[in-house]
Amino acid sequence: MASRSFFWKGKQFPVCSRCTGIHIGYLSFPLFTFDLITLNLYWTIFLILPTYLDGLIQAYFDLESNNIRRVITGLMAGTGMMSLVAIIGKFIGNQILILIN
Repeated sequence: MASRSFFWKGKQFPVCSRCTGIHIGYLSFPLFTFDLITLNLYWTIFLILPTYLDGLIQAYFDLESNNIRRVITGLMAGTGMMSLVAIIGKFIGNQILILIN
């Protein structure tokens, strides 16, 4: 939907504004992988929840969010997901190291 997308120089983005935020949030992955930023599981979940809440509110209530809210919650979710991937990856890596020793 054009109303849920950003435009750049007259061209519509191929994804909605929330997905744009999520994709930008994915760029934070190296920061978590190399421990430049560390978040515990609670903060990670806290970052992911607003996107789901915003989507559920739009789906079940007659409240439409705007593109700024969508991109911000998407950015939070993308960052939270990359933190979660790093947490799970480090856990699996540690379990492998324990099995080897």
